[in-house]
Amino acid sequence: MRVARSSRMPSGGAWWLLALLPVAWGVALSMGAYPLSLGRVLSVLWGELTGLGAGGYSDLDATVVMDLRAPRVLFGALAGGGLALGGVCMQALFRNPLADPGLMGLSSGAALGAAGITLLAPALPEVLRHTAALPLAAFGGGWLVTVLVYRVSSWGGAVRVDSMLLMGIAVNALCGAVLGILMFVADDAQLRNLTFWSFGSLGRADWRTTAVLAAAAVPAALALRRLAGPMNALLMGEAEAAALGVRVERLKSVLVLLTCWMVSLVVAMSGLIGFVGLVIPHIGRLMFGPGHGRLLPASLVLGALFLPLVDMVCRTVMAPAELPIGLVTALTGTPFFLFLLIRREARA
Repeated sequence: MRVARSSRMPSGGAWWLLALLPVAWGVALSMGAYPLSLGRVLSVLWGELTGLGAGGYSDLDATVVMDLRAPRVLFGALAGGGLALGGVCMQALFRNPLADPGLMGLSSGAALGAAGITLLAPALPEVLRHTAALPLAAFGGGWLVTVLVYRVSSWGGAVRVDSMLLMGIAVNALCGAVLGILMFVADDAQLRNLTFWSFGSLGRADWRTTAVLAAAAVPAALALRRLAGPMNALLMGEAEAAALGVRVERLKSVLVLLTCWMVSLVVAMSGLIGFVGLVIPHIGRLMFGPGHGRLLPASLVLGALFLPLVDMVCRTVMAPAELPIGLVTALTGTPFFLFLLIRREARA
């Protein structure tokens, strides 16, 4: 894929957004049911990370910042960036700015896996009734559905994007029907657990889950960075991309694989968080244009800014209660999605 050389970041790209990350993360660390001043947050970070000690904060302050909020903010940044990159991949693959990872049935498959393990939990051996059982089941469900859609759409060694779209719609409907049946037969406790998981939350984030997500998402993001040039070529059409030296079928397979890898992990650990993969890439295009050399890093950073701030709102608006983050992203994303549809129809 020689056109990958065009993926270098042009001058004046999205790197200036990185300066906003410490500001946004600092605000997210300071706000919540237990408010802290930004100065106290900085004191905690300096004292706990350097081990030099610093006055001006209590053990409670250190626990809130280092054990509760810091892993949650970093997890939200990784999750937001991963979901945004998944949206960029799907929009390039389908050559449609209204595409998102949910089109392949990934989210519905993860929800179905979570529902299955929730209902089967009482019958499972004690060793399998671990807190990791639900995210593992969700991850497996997302992967199985994506592999099914991909395999059925790639008869003859070529991935048909139109078939993948139709298969995704069909599998989404099927998973939704099966999920409805499982929720109908679930008892009150199981239904409550499944409902709260499906709303999405970063409340399960800790240093372990954050490290797992970072170890998976960072290499995937770096791999995508090298594919910016081929993705630009793919936007012109598969025949045109092949004429430019892009191995189109391999590129499509890699985009599906990386999207499934990143988004499945996020959904498994945090539940369903919609519209991030749709809205963030569009904001990146409005700010930096459609070229993937700028769009990929811009979407990554914008997602890392957006989701921790939304989570801060969820933790603060109804404190000490917490709004599900999936509901808030849907509330903010739906009007933007409708705006995109209206603008597209007006242009047509």
